[in-house]
Amino acid sequence: MSSPSETGAKLGAANELVDRIGWRVTSTWTDDVIGGFGGFAAGIRVPPGYQKPVLMMSTSGVGTKAEIARATGLVEGLGYDLLAGVADDLAAAGAVPIAMQDYIAVGFLDLDRIELLVESIADACADNDVALLGGETAENPGTIERDRFDLAATALGIVELGDEIDNDNIEVGDVIIGVPSPNLRSNGFSLVRALIVDQLDLDAPFPGSDRTVAETLLDPSIVYAPAVSNALARAQAHGLAHITGGGIPASVARILPDGTAAEIEQSRWTVPDVFHVIQDLGSVAEEEMFRTFNMGIGFVAVAPESDVDRLIKGFDSHNLDAAVIGRIVEGDQSVEIS
Repeated sequence: MSSPSETGAKLGAANELVDRIGWRVTSTWTDDVIGGFGGFAAGIRVPPGYQKPVLMMSTSGVGTKAEIARATGLVEGLGYDLLAGVADDLAAAGAVPIAMQDYIAVGFLDLDRIELLVESIADACADNDVALLGGETAENPGTIERDRFDLAATALGIVELGDEIDNDNIEVGDVIIGVPSPNLRSNGFSLVRALIVDQLDLDAPFPGSDRTVAETLLDPSIVYAPAVSNALARAQAHGLAHITGGGIPASVARILPDGTAAEIEQSRWTVPDVFHVIQDLGSVAEEEMFRTFNMGIGFVAVAPESDVDRLIKGFDSHNLDAAVIGRIVEGDQSVEIS
């Protein structure tokens, strides 16, 4: 049982945390936000221009990538990983992310580290026009070890009724567009920790690089949602996939309707070196690499050939060098990478 002095200290730390992070959170707010920081809830108005708005929600976390960040103290990029996880899931449904709340679970209320985490989350939200409406920091001693933490979020998106992406529109003959990812994003880190962290010093140079192992592994995720919105303003996609758990095969298979399959050509893009290093260190089969990591493709759009150029220009305008990487063929919802 906590003593009165311990309880008072925890309340004091909690109040100090609110003082430290409040301005960072509200810096992401526009006039559409309803409520104040520190209350029990906050809201956001539906942006103008929607006749029949549909609200969509997505929840995700950064997984075991947070453990490498914790071990090295390099937590500054995790906010982008967190936002990307939820915002890009919403974008894959055709929705525009407009608001998010985070959940940080800790074993001990380390104010400096939590402040860095919230700063990273707020920076990611501000860079991508998403209001960080608040969240929860939960101290769970006895459940979470003192120096560890977990990071998750729920985001709210909006799309006009009828404009949501219905993957059933995918048909044989459609073209598959791949949007590049220069790094691991947040997937595959259980395998990364097993293969790399046990073999390489996190502070040592990453093979073939002048950056450290930790800096390379912790590169923040690209948030694709703004580029997806830009692309969809130019042409309607038949299907969209956020490449997450299960890599390209599982993520693309999720959107294939009955009677279709995907044929993807690996030669159409360059796999970043980080994946080759991981593969070599662990002698991992290429098929397993593609089932675990994004392998350089973080998002996929499927569209008729007549709309491909316009969609690619939408991604290019956000400095994402999208390219055709395959086609939809007749099949049993399988994904073949050759």
